[in-house]
Amino acid sequence: MHPETSVKLMKVVNSIRELNQILAVIRENGGQIGFVPTMGALHEGHLSLVRESVRENDVNVVSIFVNPTQFNDKNDLVSYPRTLEADCRLLEAEGCDIVFAPSEEEMYPEPDTRVFNLGRVAEVMEGAFRPGHFNGVAQVVSKLFDIVQPDAAYFGEKDFQQIAVIREMVRQLGYTLRIVACPILREPDGLAMSSRNVRLTPSQRQNAPVIARTLKESTTFVPGKSVEEVKAHVIETINREPEMKVEYFEIVDGNTLESIRDWSETQFPVGCITVFCGPVRLIDNIKY
Repeated sequence: MHPETSVKLMKVVNSIRELNQILAVIRENGGQIGFVPTMGALHEGHLSLVRESVRENDVNVVSIFVNPTQFNDKNDLVSYPRTLEADCRLLEAEGCDIVFAPSEEEMYPEPDTRVFNLGRVAEVMEGAFRPGHFNGVAQVVSKLFDIVQPDAAYFGEKDFQQIAVIREMVRQLGYTLRIVACPILREPDGLAMSSRNVRLTPSQRQNAPVIARTLKESTTFVPGKSVEEVKAHVIETINREPEMKVEYFEIVDGNTLESIRDWSETQFPVGCITVFCGPVRLIDNIKY
């Protein structure tokens, strides 16, 4: 890290204006800026993104903002965990330089009425089951990119479809930053790390690893079993567990996110799943 581009102690910034002033100096001195957008309630998955950003950049910004425009279920918005103080302690230990923690009023002084046409990648799977979700993601991520103007932004592959949507948004809006996709981090029993996991009851938490276990097992059926047979096996296996209900499981081309009917249709098949574990909605995916 260049001395003239470094930030001595981690700063917590709430205003866009202050953040712009800090980052302008860093940019003038040739500093590379890495950015990790989050909604807080940080876990090891988020921290792995921060480590990658710290490794590759001079100055690292992490945003913590629970974005209301991407929640189509208001109860989900209200119950989303908010742990800013604990998050900041974790980030400081990882070498984060700046935490951007704006209020809703700071991010949306007036309603964001922009409607993005992000094509099929935003219409299938999550797009179909959570209307308006990806438009809200595009609104907040584009705002954050405009504010931070990073050289690279880091996202976790657990949100596989979200990365495809953000790449399309970046293409449409002409951003020059790099989008870096980082591998899913899992608990020792295989459950994909998620801020929502803290909402699981002990019995739900015990049952939830069946999602990852079943996905992993399903890779051993390829190419012997058909796509439809693999999908049916995964859905039936998970639905047999108490309090578990598959919302969707699709096997798609990893680039277009279009569902496939035959393994020969793509060289990059990915299984994407969403499961309700009680009221908690968990997502995961696996590459075949």
